[in-house]
Amino acid sequence: MENVEKPWAALWSLVIGFFMILIDSTIVSVANPRIMEGLGADINSVIWVTSAYLLAYAVPLLITGRLGDRFGPKKLYLLGLVVFTLASLWCGLAQDVETLIAARVLQGLGAAVMTPQTMAVITRIFPPDRRGAAMAIWGATAGMATLVGPILGGVLVDSLGWEWIFFINVPIGVVGFILAVRNVPALSTHPHRFDIPGVLLSAIGVFLLVFGIQEGETYNWGTIAGPISVWSLIIAGIVVLAGFVAWQRFNKGEPLLPLGLFRDRNFSLANLGITMVGFTVTSFGLPLIFYYQMVRGLTPTQSALLMVPMALISGGMAPVVGKIVDRVNPKYLATAGLTLMAVALVWNGLLMQPDTPILLFLLPSAVLGFANAGIWAPLSTTATRNLPPRQAGAGSGVYNTTRQFGAVLGSAAIAVLIQSRLAAELPAGPGGQAGGAGEGMAMGGSLPEFLHAGFSTAMAQSILLPAAVVLAGAVVVLFFAKPKPIQGWGAAEGSAPSAKVDAGLDSAG
Repeated sequence: MENVEKPWAALWSLVIGFFMILIDSTIVSVANPRIMEGLGADINSVIWVTSAYLLAYAVPLLITGRLGDRFGPKKLYLLGLVVFTLASLWCGLAQDVETLIAARVLQGLGAAVMTPQTMAVITRIFPPDRRGAAMAIWGATAGMATLVGPILGGVLVDSLGWEWIFFINVPIGVVGFILAVRNVPALSTHPHRFDIPGVLLSAIGVFLLVFGIQEGETYNWGTIAGPISVWSLIIAGIVVLAGFVAWQRFNKGEPLLPLGLFRDRNFSLANLGITMVGFTVTSFGLPLIFYYQMVRGLTPTQSALLMVPMALISGGMAPVVGKIVDRVNPKYLATAGLTLMAVALVWNGLLMQPDTPILLFLLPSAVLGFANAGIWAPLSTTATRNLPPRQAGAGSGVYNTTRQFGAVLGSAAIAVLIQSRLAAELPAGPGGQAGGAGEGMAMGGSLPEFLHAGFSTAMAQSILLPAAVVLAGAVVVLFFAKPKPIQGWGAAEGSAPSAKVDAGLDSAG
């Protein structure tokens, strides 16, 4: 373990930037109508404001994780934070949609440089059997940011204008930079020979796969241009990634992705589990928010109030769960958390009727808070427990890539399912859209009352998909192996006195 005087100060400094970049994955969705109006853009152009960010964020994660091992996670984090903050300013100042899309690409690249470093630093400054509370805070940040993004975006757009969903990042980025310079340690680096063929294969493969899945609904899962179709891109991405894995297997030098990481059963299962969590957390909010705003007539701010129990309980319970997870088998906490999330989503589905008292939704929101607190720390501590320090960046790059891939898959899948359930539950309108619901959803309008029942049923059915996926995740984590005692961890790095870390843990709550 690295000799770090104040590991908790380093953690909180990193969490500020991590929360900011994850919120930007979803915050733009509610601002799309205002951006269209303000920049005179069409719907296809404005969709790329989000798509460009997600692509630029997801594609380089494997590579930037490895760069952190080579050049130091603090340097990479600060570089990414500067790029992200300046790109946010550029976004807010954009006068046309093309400039905004270009600025969002730069934002995504900054986020991709930052994200793996946050987890790598935690892995290296907290020993495996004292890492739970730190990973609980890191994980709760990831979970809450994904959920809070659309709500915060609605509040800012309603009160200050769409530009402020980007301008708000500038002071936060400045504060985060100052805190990171002061509190994040300059950890030792490890010499790595860079695997150029692996970099190219991974970037091309991830781009093709993520682009195909993410844009499938936009192109109706058919032809994009000429002979290029959505499915040809997805298949090509899978083939290229298979080639990447084969190259990593037979590369005689130092591979970009050490496949030996996956020999650890818990690392493999935790990555599968976080993929399912990413899918669920990204997808369940869409039918729920549509129901709140289009059937019940709530504003984004009012919708946010229904998330308050989840936010408070998740934030309050995270340090508690973090301390518990270091003392018990993580699979029990993870299984309970994932199962509770499935229960809460099914409960929401049962409540999604046109005349349900709206305050009843506070109850499954509270259950989601307990579930969220119980998921992230067990998964992340299990994934990183056996990582050697020299591979912390590679491991965190893999973990964040699988989480982001799950999020992209969840976003695409829920969009397809919502459209199919609307077509089944609502009568077709003049333009072929189900009762005009598609147009209302695109422009943020409300529905006529005679469509409320069918629309509610469609949203209730749609939310069952993320419930099923997260329940499958509960089954996956049941196969976690029991953690073994850690001996001599980090000896090559130079160990800090354990009393310092224990003291930090005691002050975490």
